[in-house]
Amino acid sequence: MDGMHSPEPEHFDILIIGAGLSGVGAGVHLGKHCPGKSYAILENRAAIGGTWDLFRYPGIRSDSDMFTLGYAFKPWTRAKAIADGPSIRDYVNETAREYGIDRHIRFKHKVTRAAWDSHTALWTIEAEHAGATKRFSARFLFSCAGYYNYERGYLPDFKGAERFTGQIIHPQHWPENLDYAGKRIVVIGSGATAVTLVPSLTDKAAHVTMLQRSPTYMVSLPAEDKFANWLRRTLPAQLAYDLTRLMRTSMQQLFFRLARTRPKRTRERLLGLIREQIGAEQVEKHFTPRYNPWEQRLCLVPDNDMFLAIKQSKASVVTDRIDRFTENGIKLASGEELEADIIVTATGLALQMAGGVEIFVDGAKVDFSDAYVYRGAMFTGVPNFFNVFGYTNASWTLKADLISEYACRVINYMDEYGLAQATPQPPDADIEARPFVDFSSGYFARAAHLLPKQTDTAPWKLSQSYGHDIMALRFGQVEDGVLEFRAKVGEGAMRTAREAVKG
Repeated sequence: MDGMHSPEPEHFDILIIGAGLSGVGAGVHLGKHCPGKSYAILENRAAIGGTWDLFRYPGIRSDSDMFTLGYAFKPWTRAKAIADGPSIRDYVNETAREYGIDRHIRFKHKVTRAAWDSHTALWTIEAEHAGATKRFSARFLFSCAGYYNYERGYLPDFKGAERFTGQIIHPQHWPENLDYAGKRIVVIGSGATAVTLVPSLTDKAAHVTMLQRSPTYMVSLPAEDKFANWLRRTLPAQLAYDLTRLMRTSMQQLFFRLARTRPKRTRERLLGLIREQIGAEQVEKHFTPRYNPWEQRLCLVPDNDMFLAIKQSKASVVTDRIDRFTENGIKLASGEELEADIIVTATGLALQMAGGVEIFVDGAKVDFSDAYVYRGAMFTGVPNFFNVFGYTNASWTLKADLISEYACRVINYMDEYGLAQATPQPPDADIEARPFVDFSSGYFARAAHLLPKQTDTAPWKLSQSYGHDIMALRFGQVEDGVLEFRAKVGEGAMRTAREAVKG
């Protein structure tokens, strides 16, 4: 209508997308390192917790210990190191309340679009809320939305699925109060979700079968860390937590390096531990992967629960390919038919970048597959944008904490020198591009065309070394010749950081 204008965007210094583990942590770091900055967290859902509020399937738990999945600044004080989903959700909510992060969260705000304008040196963000579009502006944008689609998981096109007369359930959309007592359940998949579900469902199910196309490496650890619990009783809570975190992180990194440098020896050790639990025949048929350790993520089996369920004949494993679904279950390529009342498709995640938000820079839509990752925290050609992406070989939060700290360093550096824009520059054209993640997992392979690239040299290399990242992100030079800084002058004219310092 003539004479009417859309309202001015609500302005913040920083906008964070997502109020999960990463988003709440980012808020704490901003409060600590950038106390004068205004920020808001836009959360698509109606609750804090992200992954740990979304997933509600039986047995949901961490696949990393909570001494490294927990925040560096807030000790994990519960007895179990391998924690269940509700406990982790409580921990994130408690952190948000304790640090006042909950006051900054706007729930049911689904961010759909973010556009950068170099003339104003601002992001304009659009979010759907209560049937309307709300607009925000910010100097900096943090994506803490994870790397997969919260609306839907990955579901292959199973031939004949419509013929099955029972229930087909994806773990990402687990029905509330599902009655599976006395039911025959087939769980399709061999990843962390399947390995969690199978022993958990045996509490009521008649029998649970894990149907896998190929085996995954598994490693068993105690759910409780007795040494860590002893330390907590003996020392101040933060000191005990710091020591345990250091020990756990060092062991994670050491094991990963051993797996990559001595794959044959690591493989035999992992398989030997499983043989002790369920015997050589089971290991040969169902637990011997075709790839080397840590080419995909290892599955954690706390307190041997998966192996105990198999030994007690409450669960079994079948390694075969699916031919089609039938009225009563699944027909396998071998000709065998698995009868089922419930089929659980633990077939993985559908990946996306930046929470599926459309990103524009000066009117041009960003294609992340054309960009390179910078220090694992930013993308080439995208100004004032930080993306939290955790480790694939260790706990997510270890890297999330470091990225948030680094973002605060960049923001404070820019304030100190009166700078408006920080944009990572791409490597030379003759440098060989590599896939974003050095993993062969199906969910990364399926999304390879959506993901940014990396190289084999810093700062365009996605490091999987916590020690390296501490040096680079916490102590490395902010102005390194690759991160280009500009200062806004007048009507969009720019000058470099060094010129700003001289001028």
